[in-house]
Amino acid sequence: MVAQEGITVTNHLLMQQQRHPEATGAFTSLLNELVMAAKIISREVNKAGLVDILGSTGRRNIQGEVVRKLDELAHDVIVDRLCRSGHLCVMASEEDADPIEIPRGYAKGNYVLLFDPLDGSSNIDANVSIGTIFSILRKTSSGPDYTMEDLLQPGTKQVAAGYFLYGSSTMMVYTTGNGVSGFTLDPSVGEFLLSHPEIRIPSRGKIFSANMGYWDYWDEGVKNYFRYLRKPSETKPVYSCRYIGSLVADFHRTLLYGGIFLYPADRKDPKKPHGKLRLLYECNPLAFVVEQAGGAASTGSGRIMEVEPQELHQRVPLIIGSPEDVAEAEQFIRGERTE
Repeated sequence: MVAQEGITVTNHLLMQQQRHPEATGAFTSLLNELVMAAKIISREVNKAGLVDILGSTGRRNIQGEVVRKLDELAHDVIVDRLCRSGHLCVMASEEDADPIEIPRGYAKGNYVLLFDPLDGSSNIDANVSIGTIFSILRKTSSGPDYTMEDLLQPGTKQVAAGYFLYGSSTMMVYTTGNGVSGFTLDPSVGEFLLSHPEIRIPSRGKIFSANMGYWDYWDEGVKNYFRYLRKPSETKPVYSCRYIGSLVADFHRTLLYGGIFLYPADRKDPKKPHGKLRLLYECNPLAFVVEQAGGAASTGSGRIMEVEPQELHQRVPLIIGSPEDVAEAEQFIRGERTE
């Protein structure tokens, strides 16, 4: 697709705002700050091999994962810009154990930001596509301060969600509950231009995406589903496996081409008994995007966005993609089908 001349992400946000006469502009301003943070991160990612921001910081995050220098940079850029926006009451990051409070002396607002600053960061040194995932909620508590209930809201309460993809080009894909739009960063003008209007995921695809190295950790229902995908049939194609290992990149391909991405629970792995991916920072925002594009997102037993969060870094299984593919996967996982 070719970027539509003149339609920037800011133009798009303002057009969305005009549909709501009661809007104050705070939400548009908040998203614009997030867009600016992504431009800065994109700039740093694009020169990662030229300056000293590759490699590890030598510490691990709350998930027990090695923190990369770019991880830390992306996290700090988002926190610094959004703290000063005046539109947030609190933030939470996959990289931080605790909520990120707005510093004393800064104005506070009525929104909550949850984000994964640099998804796929284990691939940074290999120059694989990575991204930033975000979810925005409305504050539900009264008063200027936040409560944990403001953060622990189900995905159905999201007012916006999306991701920035730093690949061969930098893209922003987002939804406010009125469809999904994609924008590509034009470095010559420094703006995200509308390149993918009204994204719709195909009802069924021909690609599945999963880390097959975890085969021994999966339940028999999951294994039966993968056997079914690889088995020739007159009613479906033989599915190809495509797995990058960077969630935002694997999801983006699935969104555009159709198919299914799976990260099931690792029943035999004590470190990931409920799956690996984080509900608030990864699963909920991508579930909102895919549903708005006509797709589906499930834990295998229910809708992702209806899961009631119990903790800030809660992990859940993720089955996401084309609606027919996700429905079929659920049948196998529940044991309703074996072939």
